[in-house]
Amino acid sequence: MEKKIIRTDNAPEPIGPYNQAVLFGNMLFISGQIPLDPQTGNLVLDSIEAETQLVMKNLAAILKEAGMDFTNVLKTSIFLMDMGQFGKVNEIYGSYFTIDPPARETVQVAGLPKGVHVEISMIAGK
Repeated sequence: MEKKIIRTDNAPEPIGPYNQAVLFGNMLFISGQIPLDPQTGNLVLDSIEAETQLVMKNLAAILKEAGMDFTNVLKTSIFLMDMGQFGKVNEIYGSYFTIDPPARETVQVAGLPKGVHVEISMIAGK
C-alpha cells in the first residue's frame, strides 16, 4: 500500500511538521484540527460553539478532499480545555453524525495549540 498525503486549501495549513491528513489504503488519518479559518489564517475564538463549528467544517473539507464524508468516520478524538464545555461541543459534533456515529473519546487537556479550546482528530475509512 502507498501512503498519500491529503491536502486542501479549504482547511488550514499545518502549523508544524505534519500534514492535514494521510490516506493509507482505504484508511484516512486526519490530524487534529483547531479553529483556524483557512481563508484568513485567523483563529476563531468567539465561543466554544464557533470554535467547534469551524473545526467540524475544516474536518469536512479534508474528508471531501479524500472523497469521503462524515459517514466514513470510524473514530474521533476530542480534546477540550474545559470539560465543562462538553455539552456544547457534543451538541454541535453530534449534528454531523445523524446515523451510526463513530467511536470516540473526549478528554480534558492542560493546553492546546495557539490557546484554542477544542481540537478534534479523526480516522475514516472506505
